[in-house]
Amino acid sequence: QVQLVESGGGSVQAGGSLTLSCAASGLTISSYGMGWFRQAPGKEREFVATISVSGGATVYVDSVKGRFTISRDNTKNTVYLQMDSLKPEDTAVYYCAAGRDSRLSRSWYEYAAWGQGTQVTVSS
Repeated sequence: QVQLVESGGGSVQAGGSLTLSCAASGLTISSYGMGWFRQAPGKEREFVATISVSGGATVYVDSVKGRFTISRDNTKNTVYLQMDSLKPEDTAVYYCAAGRDSRLSRSWYEYAAWGQGTQVTVSS
């Protein structure tokens, strides 16, 4: 059974940092592109970042470029999202997702497995 378990969410003040982790079981992430998405109250799920199998290629939504960093450790079967200079508009539930194959994708429907989400709240 495939499971993705996010951790590291919490409440911080604007300008602060958080690091999210996504631990996978039941699949070997080294074969899949991985991604992070987020969903704020009343809004649709939004793409945040994706990373290639090797970690050599990454794509970010414009609003987080220069502030967030996605990375992966295939030996630990874990993906990370380092979030710096957090803003109140980053407040959302953050979801980790495993792709259907090795490709990078911004589209939620290209992802086959999802975590349960972790809440990130940024206060001004």
